Amino acid sequence: MNALAATSLALIASIFASAQWAATATAAVSERPTEAAGVWRDPSPHRVRFVTGEKNVALEVLDWGGSGRAVVLLAASGCTAHEFDDFAPKLTDRYHVYGITRRGFGASGFVAGEYGADLLGGDVLAVIDALKLSKPILVGHSFAGEELSTVANRRPHRIAGVVYLEAAYPYAFDNGKGMSMDEFQQIVSEPQSPPPTAEDLASFSALQSYFLRMRGVRWPEAELRQEWEMTSDGVAKRRRFPGSAILMKGTRKYTDIPVPALVIFANPHSLGPWVDYNRDDSLRPAIEAYSSTFEAFTRKQAQALRDAVHTARVVTIPNANHFVFITNEAQVLREIRGFIASLH
Repeated sequence: MNALAATSLALIASIFASAQWAATATAAVSERPTEAAGVWRDPSPHRVRFVTGEKNVALEVLDWGGSGRAVVLLAASGCTAHEFDDFAPKLTDRYHVYGITRRGFGASGFVAGEYGADLLGGDVLAVIDALKLSKPILVGHSFAGEELSTVANRRPHRIAGVVYLEAAYPYAFDNGKGMSMDEFQQIVSEPQSPPPTAEDLASFSALQSYFLRMRGVRWPEAELRQEWEMTSDGVAKRRRFPGSAILMKGTRKYTDIPVPALVIFANPHSLGPWVDYNRDDSLRPAIEAYSSTFEAFTRKQAQALRDAVHTARVVTIPNANHFVFITNEAQVLREIRGFIASLH
């Protein structure tokens, strides 16, 4: 097969690369309309705010409303808070739901040379302060596990709990008994799905169909519009996010999660329908070897968390996608609601 993607984080970033970021906000919290009149409008029922984070960077914050305890959603590498556009409204019947777009991604600001786990965690705390949230639940997808762990370890009294959605890999928890960073680097390379054709790039709806066909995930159109732009000749082109190049810099090693935690893994890990229906027999040995290694390392990581973090509920969903909150929405919602209900 022609090569494996560099890492799953880099793969997500390459699928969703962008260079659109915000003008500086003039106040700690400001608001703007979701879309200007006369153009496509994001159907997700949120307000868009900008909150000043660390180093005076403007952070995009989505507010889906709701009542009850605050829940703050943190996006994956390469994505924005709009990846939760379809998922977040399912939580507003019980909670007030927010989402944060990480610095250097989407509409959030960026300062060259500023990076690291503590900086990203500081941004989350800045939003909590600006919105006056009392002990919210942080829910992070993929690389957002780093933000969850840095806040939980540095400021455990500021939050009520954390939820790792395919996010508790070694950048978020590494006590030497689970998956190592070297092992993580072995398993984060995924067999590449076929690239989009000209027809797939002809519209945002065509792109949605492509990702559903290849990855088994139908992304919200607002997320696609953050990551792609339509050129003058009507062809979708990836944007670039300046934060992608430095995201793995400044990571830390966390050996504990000192707050209540819900940890959800997809294992065995689904690569998407294109693998299930691939008829090229030459690809099967590499795919099967990759899947077997990924399954073993993830199983070891899940067991290490069960053994060491006694505040954690660790759940494994077989054959789920990395975007588990989309592909297995009902089960993830059940787990989150049950976890929050168990907190005092």
